[in-house]
Amino acid sequence: MLLAAGSGSRLGTPKALVEFRGERLVDRGVRALHDGGCRPVVVVLGAASVRVRGAVTVHNPRWDSGMGSSLRAGLDAIPETADHVVIALVDQPFVGPRAVRRLVDAAAEGASVAVATYGGARRNPVLIAREHFEEVARLATGDAGARPFLRAHPELVVAVPCDDVADPADIDTPADLSALRARPDLAV
Repeated sequence: MLLAAGSGSRLGTPKALVEFRGERLVDRGVRALHDGGCRPVVVVLGAASVRVRGAVTVHNPRWDSGMGSSLRAGLDAIPETADHVVIALVDQPFVGPRAVRRLVDAAAEGASVAVATYGGARRNPVLIAREHFEEVARLATGDAGARPFLRAHPELVVAVPCDDVADPADIDTPADLSALRARPDLAV
């Protein structure tokens, strides 16, 4: 699932629409999830309505209430046949398929909750098993997303180091976008 519903208020445009290295951030995120082993890929949109190839799009009419409502809308759209979901954010262009694959592999090894870590710090993406969807959705309010669930259940969380394959730097402002555009690609 790619969370891409926000308006990008500090950036001045919805992040889903931002071009980065020849492709929109939303397309880059879909590619990372797909190439990392996620099928289907669900994209939650809100402030911007865009066509996204290779993904199921879900409109969150309450996108302006924060990430929590987008996470709930996305979880509702995950097919019943899916045992897990990898949740990624549209504004992290250097989180690619290799980081996603590590989370998918953690699920294959029995993890019901896995979180990408960078320098030991938990960041995105996050993998959640279906058995936890209801509680994740219940606790997701405002801009918190899955964080309250992860804090409530540290015993479930498997840390998945991704320092060597990804960078969680995100785009919140025009300065962030300029800085990331100037950096060399991580072959994501």
